[in-house]
Amino acid sequence: MLPSAEPVRTIAVVSHGDPEVIAGAKVKLEAITAAAGVEVVEGDDADLAVVLGGDGTMLRALHRFLGTTVPVIGVNFGRVGFLSAMGPEDMHEGLRRAFAGERRIVELPTLDVNVDGVDAVAINDVVCATSAIGRMVELAWSVGGEDLGVQPCDGVICASSTGSTAYNLSSGGPVLVWGLDAMAVTFVSPHSLHARPLVVPRGLALTVRNETRGTPAKAIADGMPIRELQPGAQVTVRLGERRSLLALLPEMTFFHRYRETFAS
Repeated sequence: MLPSAEPVRTIAVVSHGDPEVIAGAKVKLEAITAAAGVEVVEGDDADLAVVLGGDGTMLRALHRFLGTTVPVIGVNFGRVGFLSAMGPEDMHEGLRRAFAGERRIVELPTLDVNVDGVDAVAINDVVCATSAIGRMVELAWSVGGEDLGVQPCDGVICASSTGSTAYNLSSGGPVLVWGLDAMAVTFVSPHSLHARPLVVPRGLALTVRNETRGTPAKAIADGMPIRELQPGAQVTVRLGERRSLLALLPEMTFFHRYRETFAS
């Protein structure tokens, strides 16, 4: 976690695609920025990106500003909002504080994925899954070049610490606390009593190959299809060098967010 930053002078705004979801929020944001002397700018040249939306909108913003020095702070207008710094009711005071410099920046690792020569970057997770609902696939997998066998299942999730509280968590995978430089590998509905989630450190790549005869699988990064996996095709996932920058209020630790989101 990086310490509190300088006051904000310019912001970019990323909002939910449905205007009804954030009805009135943009008007409220205009009043907050005017009072703080903050300018709303187009493009990616800003001190801070403000998200009005849920975790999906947060992911979109983190992708947009990946590789820049622009951190992303969220006002939750979604269901879970684990990545958000505040709710709509706290928007005025929360953004006022963030604009004044009361914010901390969490550097979160990303995932580099290669699917038969096609490269992509994921912030949450990479999923290899069956293309036919109700039909298993057989996935050969290895970590760090060491063969770990073939697993019949509905799919496998490789999640960053950011994504460990998403699909990975709902599939019984481990939660990775922010700051852990690792990724979680979790099978979805494995046809085995011995398929256990695995936490993999930086430097070791996960390779998954579709071994299902006559049945394609699919590779997905952050919910977006990369390409179909024909029998014999493979996916390689490793921790990337780039990090996404998440802005929170100073008192908001990982466990604060975890308690508010999952333990209440």
